[in-house]
Amino acid sequence: MTYLAKPKMRHPGLTPNKLGFTHRDYEGSISTLCAGCGHDSISAAVIQACYEMNFEPYRLAKMSGIGCSSKTPDYFLSPAHGLNSMHGRMPSCLTGAYLANRDLVYMGISGDGDSASIGLGQFIHSIRRGVNMIYITENNGVYGLTKGQFSATADKGSKSKTGGTNMDSPIDLVSMALLSGATFVARSFSGDKKQLVPLIIAGINHPGPAFIDVISPCVAFNNHAGSTKAYDFVRAHNEAVNRLDFVENRDEITTDYEPGTVQEVTQHDGSVLRLFKLHKEYDPHDRIAAMQYQQMRAAQGEIVTGLIYMDPDASHLHEAINTVDTPLNKMSEKDLCPGSAILEKINAGYR
Repeated sequence: MTYLAKPKMRHPGLTPNKLGFTHRDYEGSISTLCAGCGHDSISAAVIQACYEMNFEPYRLAKMSGIGCSSKTPDYFLSPAHGLNSMHGRMPSCLTGAYLANRDLVYMGISGDGDSASIGLGQFIHSIRRGVNMIYITENNGVYGLTKGQFSATADKGSKSKTGGTNMDSPIDLVSMALLSGATFVARSFSGDKKQLVPLIIAGINHPGPAFIDVISPCVAFNNHAGSTKAYDFVRAHNEAVNRLDFVENRDEITTDYEPGTVQEVTQHDGSVLRLFKLHKEYDPHDRIAAMQYQQMRAAQGEIVTGLIYMDPDASHLHEAINTVDTPLNKMSEKDLCPGSAILEKINAGYR
């Protein structure tokens, strides 16, 4: 909608990076998410990362599925290529685009519902195949577009907006990524820009599947029974001609703490996250040790943040299947379909 577009005029004092782009060149449309949503903080981190690394916006292909998180690619890097796919199908769309054009940098933006429920299989296979991408999950533990049901990443025993208790064990996407063969695995908090921006830069530069799970608070589903500010209370005491949702403005939740320490972060609903930032001596190059370390911290009720694992000798799918250097979408029909004689020769090699 046109009123969501940002004005094209900009302040002449904006500092350009080495390519001549200003911070504004990496922005997108005006966000329609709730004020204070952690997802907007992630968008801001992506913008800052691309600006700092002197990245050409048109080199990025940003892909998403369905959900609040999947709306966010519209809020950063307007000049980039983009595709909003079906629910849970973003990884296969990204894989196809990556195979056709290896010259672009691929960024998958997903949510905990999009990746840990309907798209779990797609998520795992894109990781294990070694697709060269940065895959960011904006993880809030609820289905925000369908009124706050528990998602597959919600902690067992957690309470919903309506007072229900989640009795299912959570899916830990970091552990899934490690088991599936991701060669770069990290976790961060949406309000910790100091940590998140370098992780995004590293993930973009990593030659293989880079996964970042970002804990991102949802501000819309933290009201509770008995509150005079709750939606249900207002509706019960108001004779309205329309039934409209209103989300009051909330301040963005931010934090900054030292490596090797635990930071308790109070959410809008009063719940507390215990974030443990990896200490500087932590070695992220041992996959098995990384899995054990994360499980140990999880048993203590802590969420590990930082670079959890990275393979310094990572490769990607184009190298594994030995494709040509020229992107497939730039090759002619003759190159792609050389004829029956060549096909017979190829088939003979497998007999």
